[in-house]
Amino acid sequence: MACEEPLLQANTTLSDSSLTDKHHNIIMACKLQGALVSCHSRTNKFIDQKERAASVVAQAVVTHQTKLPQFTVTYVPPPAPAIDNKPFETHHHIKHPSTSTSGKFGRFGGKFVPETIVACLSQLEAEFKNAIADDAFQAELAEALRDYAGRETPLYHAQRLSEYYKSRNNGKGPDIYLKREDLNHGGSHKMNNALAQAMIAKRMGCKSVVTATGSGQHGLATAAACAKLALECTVFMSARDIDRQYSNVRLMKLLGAQVEAVEGGFRDAASDAFRCWVGDLENKYHLTGSAVGPHPCPSMVREFQSVIGKETRMQALEKWGGKPDVLVACVGTGSNALGMFHEFVGDKDVRLIGVEGGGLGLESGKHSSTLTKGEVGVYHGAISYLLQDEHGQVLHPHSIAAGMEYPGVGPELSFLKESGRAEFCAATDEEALDAYQKLCKLEGIFPSLEAAHALGILHKLAPTLCDGTKVVVNCSGRGDKDAAIVFDRRLLDKQ
Repeated sequence: MACEEPLLQANTTLSDSSLTDKHHNIIMACKLQGALVSCHSRTNKFIDQKERAASVVAQAVVTHQTKLPQFTVTYVPPPAPAIDNKPFETHHHIKHPSTSTSGKFGRFGGKFVPETIVACLSQLEAEFKNAIADDAFQAELAEALRDYAGRETPLYHAQRLSEYYKSRNNGKGPDIYLKREDLNHGGSHKMNNALAQAMIAKRMGCKSVVTATGSGQHGLATAAACAKLALECTVFMSARDIDRQYSNVRLMKLLGAQVEAVEGGFRDAASDAFRCWVGDLENKYHLTGSAVGPHPCPSMVREFQSVIGKETRMQALEKWGGKPDVLVACVGTGSNALGMFHEFVGDKDVRLIGVEGGGLGLESGKHSSTLTKGEVGVYHGAISYLLQDEHGQVLHPHSIAAGMEYPGVGPELSFLKESGRAEFCAATDEEALDAYQKLCKLEGIFPSLEAAHALGILHKLAPTLCDGTKVVVNCSGRGDKDAAIVFDRRLLDKQ
C-alpha cells in the first residue's frame, strides 16, 4: 500500500543525513497510512517495524491474494449477499469478539503506526477506559446528550412508506420504522460521539481539536461540541465537499471553527487532519468521527454511537413488545451502522444489513462499495477492507453522498462481514435520489443522501419479507444540506 501523493512514495529510501524535522513528520504520517519507510546510513540500515507488521497478519489462510505493505495476505472470503437475485438469509449467531488491547476484531484492526503515535494512542486508550468507568463522566455525558443534543431520538413508524411497499405486494409487507438521528442537535448521529470525545479532550488538558469531515455533519457536530466546551477547532474538508455541502461549512464557521480546504476527497482531508495532529501531539486532540484508523479510535466511536442501538431496543420493546427483525443502515466508514448494529450483534434473530454507496454501478468502477467489492489491506493505521487496484494503490471512491466517499471501512464492520454476521449490499446514486424524494413526499422527512442509501434498498428488500416484519432504518442525518444536489440532479434528468 503506497502513501498518498503529497507524502512519500512507499518504500522510500532516505539517508539519515538528509532527514529534517519536516521529514520526520512526513515519515510519521506515511507510516500512519500503512507505508514502510527504509532509512540507511553508512554504517547500518533497517526497515522499521516490517517484522512486527508481518507477524500480525502471517496467520491468514491461503487462496485469495490481498495487497499489504511488502507482503501478501490471503484468505477465503464468504459469499457476498446477492440482494438482487435471492431473498436474504438469516445468519447463524456469531459471538462478537471483545476488543483486545491491540484493538483487533478477528484479524482486522490493530495499530500500524510509528512508535511516537503508539505512545499517544496508548494514552488515549487509557483515558478512554478511565472515562467509561468514571460515574461523573457518564453522568455529565448523559446530561449533555439529553439536554444539549436532544436524546433520546424517536423511533418513528413510517406508516405511509410502509403502506407504499405493501401496496406493491398485494397489501402485505414489512412495517418500517425510522430511528430519527436526524433530529439530534446538529442534524445527525455525529453529535453522540463528538460530545463525548470533546469531553475526553478536555480531560486530557488539550486546548485544540482537529478533525476531518466529508458531508460536513461530523465537522458541524465537532464545531458545536468545541464551542460548548471552549476548545479551539480546526476542520479539514475537501474543496469539492466544501462546495457541495456549503450550508454546513457556514454553520461550522459561525460556531468558531477554522475550516481548511484540501485538494482531493474525504480521504485526503483525513490524511491532512492526521498530519496536523502528528505535528503537535502534545497540544492537539484528533477527534475522529469515523470508525476507522488505529486502535482505540474505532472502538471509541462505536462505544459512543452505541446509544442508537440501545435506545432502539428499549423503544421497540415499548412499541411492539419485542425486538426489530431487521436493522438497515448506510455504510460510509461505519459509525452510524455500528451505532445501530452493536447492541444486536448477539441477537441471532435480528438481521443486520449495511448499505454502501453503489455510485454509478458496481461494474462501473465509480462507487464506494468497500465491503462489497474491496479487498483486505492496511490504510490509515489499521487492517480492514479497502478499495485498491491490482498494484495495491488506493482507488478514488465515488458517491453522490459526500459522507460515503471513503476507500476504506472500519475493522469491526470488516469482521462482521467476514464472520457472516452482517450482510452488505449497495444502493446506486439513482436509488438514493429516488429514496430521498420518496421519503419527502410520503412522510414529510428530508433524509441525508447518506441515509437515503439505506432507504434505497427497501424496494428490493420489502418483497422478500413476511407481512408485519419489523424493519428499523437508521435515518442517520437530515437532508436539507443535500436539497440543492437533489433538486439540481433531478432538473438535469428532466432535460
